[in-house]
Amino acid sequence: MNKLIRNVVIVLVIVIILFAAGPFFVLNEGEQSVITRFGAITDSVTDAGIKFKVPFVDTVVKYPKKILSWDGDAQRIPTAENQFIWVDATARWRIADPVKFYESVTTLEQAYARMDDVIDSSVRTVIAENQLREAVRNSNMINDTDTEIKINVEDEESMKALRNLTVTQTKEEPINKGREELSDEMYASAKIIVPQYGIELIDIIIRQIRYSDDLTQSVYNRMIKERNQVAQAYRSYGEGQKAEWLGKLDNDKRSILSEAYEKSESVKGKADAEATKIYSESYQADPEFFEFWRSIESYRKIMPKFDKTLSTDMEYFNYLYRQDGR
Repeated sequence: MNKLIRNVVIVLVIVIILFAAGPFFVLNEGEQSVITRFGAITDSVTDAGIKFKVPFVDTVVKYPKKILSWDGDAQRIPTAENQFIWVDATARWRIADPVKFYESVTTLEQAYARMDDVIDSSVRTVIAENQLREAVRNSNMINDTDTEIKINVEDEESMKALRNLTVTQTKEEPINKGREELSDEMYASAKIIVPQYGIELIDIIIRQIRYSDDLTQSVYNRMIKERNQVAQAYRSYGEGQKAEWLGKLDNDKRSILSEAYEKSESVKGKADAEATKIYSESYQADPEFFEFWRSIESYRKIMPKFDKTLSTDMEYFNYLYRQDGR
């Protein structure tokens, strides 16, 4: 009896120890696991729930089942024409085969390190094989519309002339692929490699592209040159309008002066005719008085200009030195 009780107690102790060691484990939604025994994989579990393992022998390694993101560091990469740009890419991936994942990389940290190598290499290769315009643009829409400066000119002809000067006439070189297709090429290159790590690559996206410092200065210089060309177009248009208006003002001035001179000469002619008529009528009324008055007026105007007179024995001085005035 005592021996039976002792055996029962031993069995109970063993059961308690086994339960204390945890023969069960919980796998939550969004998780998957690999079960190893002495380092060898015995099973993989992808369904959520309470699962069994051998206590003290089995080890459960859990991995996320959800989609994960990869964010690499921005890389300074030369394009096909040897123009350096900074490329910042991002990717989405998930663990598709936990057994292969455990065998090849084991931990998420190691997986991210392998992803760094694979994706960075794909990004660098694709960027280096393509022109700069393929990376920074995604369509040829820029060539379908003119860059036009809004102007406010009442004259329709002047508005058309100014628009022709300020519209950017140069067209950008067309692209054959664009940024989205480059992203697809990066994805196609990388997805061939990652399955050996038990990883499924979902996509790669170029998140940001920015120019290097030397290229940025070149772009700024080009923008400044284009703005200066537009400014010069405005100046040229303004100088032309100024010359046109000055010409109109000069023509108007000459026209006004010509009309004024013509009018003044007409008035003078009428006044001279009227004066001559008056003189004639006065002369006919009293010829002797008219002759006297005309001589006196002549003396008043001319005599102050003489410094000296050598002789007065002249007919001109009859009204000054003769009593009869003749």
